[in-house]
Amino acid sequence: MKQASQNLSSDRRKFIRKAGAGVATIAMAPYFSIASGVQATNNVEEKIPVIQETLKEWVPVSDRKIRVGLVGYGYSHFSAAFGFQDHPNVEVVAVSDLIPERCAELAKVTRCNKTYPSLEELVKDKTIDAVMISTDAPSHVRHCIEALKYGKHVAVNVPAVWGSLEDADMLFDAVKKSGLKYMMFETSCYHEDLYAMRQIYKAGGFGKLIYSEGEYYHYTETALPSYNNWRGGPPQWYPTHSNAYYIGVTEGSFTEVSCLGIPTHIPKNLNPRYNSSFVTEVALFRTSEGGMARMVVSSDTPGDSGEKGRIRGQRGSYYGKYEGLEKVLPDLNRPPLPPGIEAGGHGGSHGRLMDEFVTSILQDRKPLVDIAMALNMTVSGVVAHASALKDGELMKIPQYKF
Repeated sequence: MKQASQNLSSDRRKFIRKAGAGVATIAMAPYFSIASGVQATNNVEEKIPVIQETLKEWVPVSDRKIRVGLVGYGYSHFSAAFGFQDHPNVEVVAVSDLIPERCAELAKVTRCNKTYPSLEELVKDKTIDAVMISTDAPSHVRHCIEALKYGKHVAVNVPAVWGSLEDADMLFDAVKKSGLKYMMFETSCYHEDLYAMRQIYKAGGFGKLIYSEGEYYHYTETALPSYNNWRGGPPQWYPTHSNAYYIGVTEGSFTEVSCLGIPTHIPKNLNPRYNSSFVTEVALFRTSEGGMARMVVSSDTPGDSGEKGRIRGQRGSYYGKYEGLEKVLPDLNRPPLPPGIEAGGHGGSHGRLMDEFVTSILQDRKPLVDIAMALNMTVSGVVAHASALKDGELMKIPQYKF
C-alpha cells in the first residue's frame, strides 16, 4: 500500500510539472470568441458556430513559403476548404481537377494562375513542394504514392486507404522510403474536446484509458454524389472520425476487433458494388494499452449527426469536460491560427490541420496525423468490416509504427 501511495504521489508531481502554469478550461472561457464555420449536414452546407480561441497569438516559425499544389474540387470542395491559399507561409502555385469546369473554379477561388488536367501531370511540376490530395477515396493510395515519387510532401483527406490491407502496407513503405512528410487530415483531431483530451492525456491526467467511445453519424436520405460512384461503401471503411477518439488522443492503436453490422432499412442507401447490406457497423476494439473501445459508424439513423466521443481513464474521464483526480489542468486552448485563416468546418478543425501540416514542413518534424497514426486509424476499420462479415469473429489488426 505504501508503494502504491508513493507511485500515485510521484505521478501527481509529474502531472503538475507537465501542466506548468496551465489553467482550467472554465478560467479560459471569457477569452473565447466565436467565428463561423461550415459543416456539411444532410447534404446541406450549414453555417454553424465554431469556437475559435484567441487567448494566444500565432507566431510564425519561418519566413519561408511552401509551394503547394491542390488536387480535387469535388462535392465537398476540400482542396480549397482548408485555407492553404490564405496561409502566410504558403503559395498555391498550381491546381488540378479532372473536370475542366471544376478545375477552373478551384483556380479562381484559390487565386491561382496555373492549372493541370490531372494529378499525374501536376506532380511533375518541379516548383511544387507539397500537394493537397482531395480526390476520391479509392484513389488516395495511388495518388499519394505518385506524389511521393516526384518528391512532394503529401496532405490527404480521409481515409488513408480504401478497404485494402495490401494498399496500406504499400503506402507505409512508400512514405518511409521517401523521407517526406505525409499527413492525413483527420478533422476530429482538432475538435475542441478531442484536443483537450489529448493535452490532458499527454500530461498524465487520465492515466491509462480503460474505455473510450467514438461515434460518426452521417444520415443521408439519398447517396451523396461521388466520382465513379465510390461512396456508399462499408461504414468501417470510413472509420477515422470515430477512431480518432482513442488513437488521436493517445497515439496508440487497436490490436484486435469484434464488429457487428446492422442491415439497412433504407435499401436505396446501399451501393451494390460493395456487396454488403450494412450501413451501420459497431466495433469493439482491444487497445494497445489493454483497454477497450467501442466505435460506431452509421449513415442509417436520422437525428443528431457528426463526430463525437468520450473516454474513461484510471485517473480521470472526459465527456464534455474533465472529471478526475487532477485539479490543475494543462492549457486546453487549441493552437492559434495565422492571420487571415478561418477555423473552418468540422468543429473548427480545417485551418488548424492545414497549419499543422505546413508547420511540420517548416520545422522538419513529424506532423500530428502521420502515416502510422493514419493507418492505425484506417486499417482497424478495414479489419472491423471483415469481422462484421463473419458475424463478429475476433480478428487481429496490423500495427504501424514510424
